Amino acid sequence: MTGTRRFRLLVNAARVVYAALVGAFVLGTALVLGTGNAQAAGYRYWSFWESDGGAWTYATEGPATARPADGTVVGFRFAVSADSADASRPRDEAGFAAVCGATPEEAGRKRIAVVVDYGTAADAPDGERPPAPRAGCARLGEDATAAEALAAVAKPLRYDSNALLCAISGYPESGCGEQVADDGTDRTGASATPADSGAPTGSGAPTSSGAPAPTEPGSHPEPEGDSGPSVGLLAGAAAVLVLAAAGLRRARRRRG
Repeated sequence: MTGTRRFRLLVNAARVVYAALVGAFVLGTALVLGTGNAQAAGYRYWSFWESDGGAWTYATEGPATARPADGTVVGFRFAVSADSADASRPRDEAGFAAVCGATPEEAGRKRIAVVVDYGTAADAPDGERPPAPRAGCARLGEDATAAEALAAVAKPLRYDSNALLCAISGYPESGCGEQVADDGTDRTGASATPADSGAPTGSGAPTSSGAPAPTEPGSHPEPEGDSGPSVGLLAGAAAVLVLAAAGLRRARRRRG
C-alpha cells in the first residue's frame, strides 16, 4: 500500500469518526434537553399571596408566621408553577370591603379577608375537579396568623409531615407539593420540602410563602434517573477523537 493511499484511508477514517462523534453529541444534547423539558414543568402546590387592594403580591413569608393587620386581604392559589416568579395569582380581585364589609369591627380583634382560588382543571390532579373560588372574612385575635385566618374560613385543611399546606377545604384529596412533568403527570417521590408552608405553628425559616423550597432556597430536586450522558461515555468519545486526530497527524508526517 502506497503512502498516499494509506494517508487517504486514515483521513477518511478520521472523517467518519469525527462525523459520528458530532452526530452523537447533537443527538445526546437533544435528548438531554427534551428530557429536561419533560421533567421540569414545576410543582403542584398552594401559594400564598397578599393584596394591597389593587394587586396581588407573592408573600415574603409563610402564612404560619405572617400576622396580617386588620383590613388585610390574603389569598391562596392552587396551581402548577416552577417558582414564585412563575406562580399563578388568585383570580379574584375582591377588596377588603367586598369580603368583610358586613362584618363589624370588634375591640381587641381584627378582620382579615381570605380569598381561596382552587385553580383550573388543567392544574388539578388526575380525577379531581377544582371547586369554585371562594372568599370569607375571618375575625380573630390581634396576634392571629394568616394560617389561622385560613382555618377560620376554609376548613378542613391538610398538612404533610413537613408542615406543608397540602389541601384547603379538602382539595386536593391527595398529593402535596409533587413535581409535575410537562404532560401534567406526577413524578412519584419528587415531592418538595418547604422551608415554611403555613402550618398553624411555624416550622423552619420563614422564607417561603407556601412554595416548595427543596434542598435550598430557589432550587428544585434533581430529576430522578439519568439526566444526561455519563462521564464514561463522554470520556470514551474524547479518547476516540484524540486517537483519530493523532492518526491524522501521523499520516500527514509520513506523507511529508
